[in-house]
Amino acid sequence: MRTRRFRKPIVVQPGRIDRDRVVLSVSDAAEVLLRDWPAPASKTRLAAIEACLAVIRGEKPPRVARQAFIVAAKDARILLGEQI
Repeated sequence: MRTRRFRKPIVVQPGRIDRDRVVLSVSDAAEVLLRDWPAPASKTRLAAIEACLAVIRGEKPPRVARQAFIVAAKDARILLGEQI
């Protein structure tokens, strides 16, 4: 599988204050969504997971997963920045 990179990185803080995470690709986003997400039952998280899967399957461009990830991160209040 080719890594589908985002044009601009996203910075989130899914856990401890001193543990920021820079998300550079769809696979990074999927990893954070599946392993480190603070609100596992949220609808926006599930939508972001579905968007990542669609990109991985080649059905959607990476920007779709990036936007869904940003919406979910805002909803979970872990978004620090959309680019660095």
